[in-house]
Amino acid sequence: MKSTPATSPDTLPIGTAAATRADGGSVADFVTLTKPRLNFLVVATALAGYALGAERGAPLATLLHTVIGTALVAGGASALNQLWEKDTDRLMRRTRLRPLPDLRVPPVVALWFGLILSAAGLLQLWLGANLLAAFVAFVTLVSYVLCYTPLKLRTSLSTIIGAVPGALPAAIGWVAATNRFSIEAWVLFAIVFMWQMPHFLAIGWMYRDDYAQAGIPLLPVIQPDGRSTGRQAVLYAGAMIPVTMLPSFVGLASPYYMVGALVLGLVVLVLSVEFAATRTMATARRLFLGTILYLPLLWGLLLADHFLR
Repeated sequence: MKSTPATSPDTLPIGTAAATRADGGSVADFVTLTKPRLNFLVVATALAGYALGAERGAPLATLLHTVIGTALVAGGASALNQLWEKDTDRLMRRTRLRPLPDLRVPPVVALWFGLILSAAGLLQLWLGANLLAAFVAFVTLVSYVLCYTPLKLRTSLSTIIGAVPGALPAAIGWVAATNRFSIEAWVLFAIVFMWQMPHFLAIGWMYRDDYAQAGIPLLPVIQPDGRSTGRQAVLYAGAMIPVTMLPSFVGLASPYYMVGALVLGLVVLVLSVEFAATRTMATARRLFLGTILYLPLLWGLLLADHFLR
């Protein structure tokens, strides 16, 4: 009698393996699909935008609707992003154990999960805040899932494109509080947009081997010597400094805020110069960690100046 060779999910076609292993996913898997650590920063950014735009004594309910609605849209967008990228995620060490590439959640379940979360968040922003806030969140969702995500496999410029939906949550918060997309919203958007570039470039350098394995043409992949990556990190970090001064010119902050913003910006610039000069894993990690600390410190400084002056 001919023996049947043993099979494993890794040797089966993707659809067959999914049927073998995916049982709908655990609660932890669905939490992972929402990228909670990343989206905590998204929600915090929207909260900062709301706090800067809200009048004193603004209703707490509107704030809660804004935070929850933004969190739902961000979580839904993350799930849809991971659905789109499940095959490339399977090729990278840092993402291959996510619920979709590891076949713990069926793709159709992830699709409905992402769509329902996104729709619920948009509806909450519309009814709980205003239609304009829901529209800005919708633009964020569409640009992230349908523009940035597919372009990641096509061009290194996807990083710049991805910085647009990454910066819009600050505007969502402002618009939810004021019901207008004014110059202040553009300033908050610009700050987060510029901040993301040295942050993304550091990540790209740290995980360049993973991205190359998955065929994602980020700048550190297509120019592996790192000179362009380092140069762009310095340019964006330098350009970020005058952009962070703008709140004082549009009435969001006093001149005292500018001093603190300058100090914080110079720290990121120094870390960027260090990375550009050496292009080591250690300096990239320092730049990454520096940008992680920079944004909440800048928001804290801006909020403290705004409310105490």
